[in-house]
Amino acid sequence: MPERLNPIDVRLIDGNQRDFPLAERPFALIGAELGLAEAEVLARLRRLRGNGQITRVGATIAPNTIAASSLVAMRIPDGRIDEVATLVTAENGVNHAYLREHELNFWFVLTGPDEAYLKAALGRIRRKSGLRALDLRLRRAFNVDLGFSLSGGAAPPPPPRAPRRELLVPDDRPLLQRLSEGLDLNPDPWGTLAERLGRPRAEVMARVRTLSEAGIIGRLGIIVRHRSLGWTANAMVVWDLTPRRIDRAGPALAATPGITLCYERRPAPGWPYRLYTMIHARSRREALATLDAAATVHGLRDVPREVLFSVRCFKQRGALIDAGAAANVPGRQ
Repeated sequence: MPERLNPIDVRLIDGNQRDFPLAERPFALIGAELGLAEAEVLARLRRLRGNGQITRVGATIAPNTIAASSLVAMRIPDGRIDEVATLVTAENGVNHAYLREHELNFWFVLTGPDEAYLKAALGRIRRKSGLRALDLRLRRAFNVDLGFSLSGGAAPPPPPRAPRRELLVPDDRPLLQRLSEGLDLNPDPWGTLAERLGRPRAEVMARVRTLSEAGIIGRLGIIVRHRSLGWTANAMVVWDLTPRRIDRAGPALAATPGITLCYERRPAPGWPYRLYTMIHARSRREALATLDAAATVHGLRDVPREVLFSVRCFKQRGALIDAGAAANVPGRQ
């Protein structure tokens, strides 16, 4: 059973999933808001990370800005699931991998510095496994914020912004890789990050501010593990909609309470679905009720769809942006 959080932990997580302070002592500022000492904030976050309830305090990066990514689906025979999952998750660029209830039962997100890296990694996976892998590329993101309210009282995520890619510079790649992996949980995480990058703290903090304002950094704060916090009925719902209907349905579903992700992907041979939504719930009944309400409210009850519940998580970590930097940071998963 997931460990129950106390009210202070809930406030700590809910209040700091975005807009992490760009200050010399950020955890002291967070503590002041909660009436806690800096040391207690850090101790709580270390405990939550050690329990697997949060993955890191760090950044989510807007997809396909400084790096490349794709969602990949495979059909793995029952007797080979552990074998193939081990093979796939050994790839450094695989940052999320799940077993789902469907004929296409294994789904993972593959990330890398560029398209060539993705193509090579996917080729290795296909060759080593001997299995077909559908490459389902992102077309439009309606909500990929990944913020998650534990109390249910948080405001909806901000609408997605078009990232200003023209503001990227070469030095951003190692910086964003470190942020994707997570900040150190110490009193001066920005100083530690700057030291590792060999850059002044003020320069690093200014660059993070610029990248956040440019929409390259999608969110900066606490990243949670939903299943470990009690949201164990997680369903990916795929909708067979035309691009024209997605123009209206995508933004509407993205703003619907209970739907935590929403995006359009390219279809593939034998897989016509274009619109994807994620529902995170405490029970299947709750998840299906959310889906039924969303379909009714938005006039989508007639739309062919499939519901793929997650049954096992094999890997969850930040994206691979800079292969060299990531290779030098072992154990961050």
